Order: sequence, then C-alpha cells, then structure tokens
Amino acid sequence: MDRILTVIHGVCVCVDLQNQHERQENSQLRAENEKLRAENMRYKEALSSASCPNCGGPAALGEMSFDEHHLRVENARLREEIDRISAIAAKYVGKPMVSFPVLSSPLAGARPSPLDIDSGGVLGGAATYGGAADIFGGGGGVAACGAARDCDKPMIVELAVTAMEELVRMAQLDEPLWNAPAGGHDGSAETLNEEEYARMFVPAGGLGLKKQYGFKSEASRDSSVVIMTHASLVEILMDVNQYATVFSSIVSRAATLEVLSTGVAGNYNGALQVMSVEFQVPSPLVPTRDSYFVRYCKQNADGTWAVVDVSLDTSSVLKCRRRPSGCLIQEMPNGYSKVTWVEHVEVDDRSVNGIYKLLVDSGLAFGARRWVGTLDRQCERLASVMASNIPTSDIGVITSTEGRKSMLKLAERMVTSFCGGVTASAAHQWTTLSGSGADDVRVMTRKSVDDPGRPPGIVLNAATSFWLPITPKRVFDFLRDESSRSEARTRAPTHTQFFFNREHVLPSYEPPFLFFFFLFLQWDILSNGGVVQEMAHIANGRDHGNCVSLLRVNQSTNSTQSNMLILQESCTDASGSYVIYAPVDVVAMNVVLNGGDPDYVALLPSGFAILPDGPSGSSNMQGGGGGGVGSGGSLLTVAFQILVDSVPTAKLSLGSVATVNSLIARTVERIKAAVSGESVTQQ
Repeated sequence: MDRILTVIHGVCVCVDLQNQHERQENSQLRAENEKLRAENMRYKEALSSASCPNCGGPAALGEMSFDEHHLRVENARLREEIDRISAIAAKYVGKPMVSFPVLSSPLAGARPSPLDIDSGGVLGGAATYGGAADIFGGGGGVAACGAARDCDKPMIVELAVTAMEELVRMAQLDEPLWNAPAGGHDGSAETLNEEEYARMFVPAGGLGLKKQYGFKSEASRDSSVVIMTHASLVEILMDVNQYATVFSSIVSRAATLEVLSTGVAGNYNGALQVMSVEFQVPSPLVPTRDSYFVRYCKQNADGTWAVVDVSLDTSSVLKCRRRPSGCLIQEMPNGYSKVTWVEHVEVDDRSVNGIYKLLVDSGLAFGARRWVGTLDRQCERLASVMASNIPTSDIGVITSTEGRKSMLKLAERMVTSFCGGVTASAAHQWTTLSGSGADDVRVMTRKSVDDPGRPPGIVLNAATSFWLPITPKRVFDFLRDESSRSEARTRAPTHTQFFFNREHVLPSYEPPFLFFFFLFLQWDILSNGGVVQEMAHIANGRDHGNCVSLLRVNQSTNSTQSNMLILQESCTDASGSYVIYAPVDVVAMNVVLNGGDPDYVALLPSGFAILPDGPSGSSNMQGGGGGGVGSGGSLLTVAFQILVDSVPTAKLSLGSVATVNSLIARTVERIKAAVSGESVTQQ
C-alpha cells in the first residue's frame, strides 16, 4: 500500500511540475505577445504618419502595384549597370592608352575612275549610282574596319567619360578660355585660347594627346536658342540617319560601326557608340575630313544633356582628329532649347585651295558657327512642317499638312543629293578639264540604275568654285530671284545662243536628254522669252529667303520646254546659303502635293552654294582697300547634274564633255558680269 501511495505521490508531483512549467511558459508567451502587439502598434502609428522622402507628401500604402514592381526591377537593373560601368572605370582609370582600331579611308583602294578615256575617244568606268548606301558611303567602306576589340572597350569608356568632362567645362567656361569674336557675336564664333586650354586641361589629365606633325588646331564655340525640345535634339544626334539628314550640308557620309551602350531608363542617357563620319564643305576645292570617333551621351546632374565626340585613332592614317567636340543642351520653356556647340579638331589642311584657306582657317568652314546655324535653320524647317496655322488667303501657299510634308521631304532629298554630289569626297573622283587654278571645271560621270529617285542613264556632274567681290547676301538674293535671270541675260551672251551655234553640239537630242539638258540651261531659259509662274511655295522659317517653291516655265516658242515644272529650295543661315533646283514631272508633283510618296519622283538637282570668303572681322576687311579674298566677298560654287544619255551602258564622247565644260564656263562668266554690274552700282 505504501508503495502505491508513493507512486501516486510521485505522479502528482510530476503533474504539478508540468502545470507549473506550462503556466510559466504561457506567461512568457503572453508577455511576448504583448510585446509584439505594442511593436505592431508602433509600426502602424509610424506608417500612418509616413511621408515621401522626395516630395514630402503622404506615402501610398497597400499592396505593391505592377508598375511599382516594374520600377523596382528597372532600378535594380540600373544599379547593376552603374556598378558595372563604375567598376570598369575604377579598374582602368590611370592606365596607359592602348592603340585603338584605326579606320581606313572610305572606299580606299577601290576608287573607280570617273572619266576613263579609252582609245576610241569615249568615257566609261563610272561607279554605280545607287540609293542611300551611296549617299552615306555604302556598306563596304566601313565594314572593313570591324568592331572595337574587347580589350579596347574599357579604354573607350574611359576616353568617353574624360571627353565628356572636358566638353562640359569648355561649354560652360568663358574668358580667358574663350576669346570673343573680333566682329562681335554676330560676326563669327568664339575662338579658343590655346595657352589657357593647355594650362587648364592638359596638366590636369585631359586627353593628353600630342598634336601630330603638320596638323593645326581649329577650335570654336557658338550658341543659339532653337525651336526644338531637348529630347528631340538628343535623338537627332544619336540616330545616325537623322544626324546625316539634318546636317546633310556638313555630313556627306555617316555610319555607326558599333553600339557599346544603348543608354538606360528608356532614353539615351549613357548611350555610347563608335562612328565613322565624313565632313564636307560644298566645293570640290576643299577636301573632306574623315573621322573615326566615339560618341557619348549623358544627362548631367543639373538636367542638361551633353553629347560628345572624341577620336579613337592615334595614327596618321586619317588627317582629322576630333578632340572633345559636341554640344550642351539646356531645356527652355515652350519647347525651345539652348544649344552650346564646341568644335575642337586637329587637322592637316595643307591641300585646301587658296581661295578657301581663310574660310577654313577662321573655323567658318567646319566650325561651331556652321553647326549651330544649320541646326537652327533645320529646326525652323521642321517647325514649318508641323505648323497648323497656315494662312489660307495667301496665293500659292500649300495648306494641306500632308502635301507640305511630302513636298518638303522631296526638297530635302534634292538638297541632300546636291550637297553630296558637289564635294571632294573620297567616294568622288573628279577630273579637271580646264581653267586656271581655282577656276578649273571639274566633272565626273556616274551611272544611275534601278533607282526610283533618279532618272536612269549616265549622269554628268560638273562643278566649279570661284570668288565674287560682293557679299554673300547679295549673291543669294540675286540668284534666288527669277527676275535677275533677265538682268543677267542682257549683260552676257546666253547659253542657248552659244549652244545651238556650236559646230560640235551633242549628237542625239532625245526628249529625256533635252528635258534634263534644259535643267542645265534653266538660269537662261527662264529669261529667254519664258514666263515664270510660282505655283506653290512653303516658307521655312523667319528669314524670307528660306523657302521651297514650285515654278512653272511656259515657253511658247519651244514645245519641249512647255509647262516644265521646277522645284527650287533657297535656304540661308549665318554660315552660308544655297539655291538648289531640279526639273520635276507634272504628274508626279500632283501626287506629291496631294500627300503622296515623294521617294519615287526622279530628281537631278543643280544649283549654287554661297559661302563667305572669311570672317566678317578679318584683317583683310579692316584694311580698307585691298580687295580680293577676305575683303567681304563670296565664294560661289556652281554645280550641275545632267542626264546625258538615258541608256546606262552608253558611252559619252569627249565632244560632249567639252561642250558642257564650255557651257559651265559661260555660266560663270555671265554671273560674274551680272554681279560686277551690281557691285559697280553699289559703289
């Protein structure tokens, strides 16, 4: 019995101990629960009074939305991208530069002779005259360069970052780094103080590239407020096709060789690409400049955007090296932007013709003022395309939005074709026919095959450049005014008189030839008994000289010229002026005016490019009586494209080339005689 009682007592003790332990554990759990409740209440109170650290407003609570989740994922990706680029920069900053891949001259080693004169006295060997690939240099010329080596890419990143820092500083600093233009800010761009530049940038790291022997430095800065948003400007600069189109008077060919970064957050911030570009002046007397560089786009902390170019080559293959060049873009109200442009290059310009030497040395040929002036004019042109408040009362004004777009697109292609066909590009092989020095007439032939934008056959290009003793504005006004053609005809023999009195006239006068040959004679036809009527026009900006016109030429004496239409664009800015025209088919133009596709309208543009002969504040001008180049005159380039045969496989005779050479020479004589009369009248 005692044993049973002992067992029962032991069980009771165990139960009591277990109950006591459970009570103690429950007490601890209750205390922990109260603690959690109190902490939960504190969190709830904190959340109820939470605010956004950026704007100070109340924070939105609740479940994470899809957009918020997407933003968090995007932010994480951006952090990884920033960390990666930062790691590359940190790893390679301070290391010696490696040799970057060098771009060979476009189309080097494969240049066809444009005027291959055989024993039979005919010309051949013309290059194929194709589509956009010809305008921008084709695919073969740049493909041989290949992409940048993987080992070079980190160095390209470092080079771009360093160049961006230098560009931003050069765009923001004033004196003593930049010298004010001698003729005031209306005369030319600011020029760089080379000594101050060397003191500020080279010792501090800069790019540290020594100037090659025989190279000279060209550096200028200019700024303007343009009617375009900062986002659209950045897109134009980073899209190679838009870039080449907008700056067609400066850029003859452009290609993106490799994209190292497309940017982040859906825009071009951080975009990095390797490019090949050929820069031009509208004259066969000024060699083009090939550049191989990296272009880097960045949004700065103050909200401005910057796009910088810096050359990658360190050899002597190319004769133009771009030091940090580009623009700083600041957003302005009402869709405007302030653009500050810096051009800084080292170049071998020893092959520039003498009459263009002062223009090139002053920086007006390739400098910042030309870039800014062209951009400003093109922004106004785009604004005119999008304009909706067109006055309907003005006679000849095209009010249809689609019609305006189509006609301006056609005129844009005409201007691009003219500018691309008149320069001393590596893709062009000019043959000098006659003249003395700068007055030489240069010609080349090309074949047009399977190109809906050009008539098929053999195209003869003829161009010459010369100096005139009157201001560019007066030359521009004289050439774009139809009434001046009558004035010129009374001062010199007409081309039509000369042409039809020659014994060695061109042999076969098929209608296609006549139609395009009369393009060549347009400047004389319009005054030789013809009646000119402006059918339509589009104003392109604030300057009334910026205009696209459609002209009808009615000839009662010659049925082949009856009802001929001529598309003409005149454009002018601070850097130069153009008057460009081409005959167009009546039926095709009706389609264009109704908003149809202008790409199928065949064009062979001809015209005039007018540049100043130097800066307005040059020493030659201030001398007062010297005259000659640099005295405030003009440099005029006359260029014609003529379809001499509608059969692409036909041969061109030497007599035909000689006739065209004489004709363009007479054109120059007639223009000189006409403007000389003007200059005498002015005095």
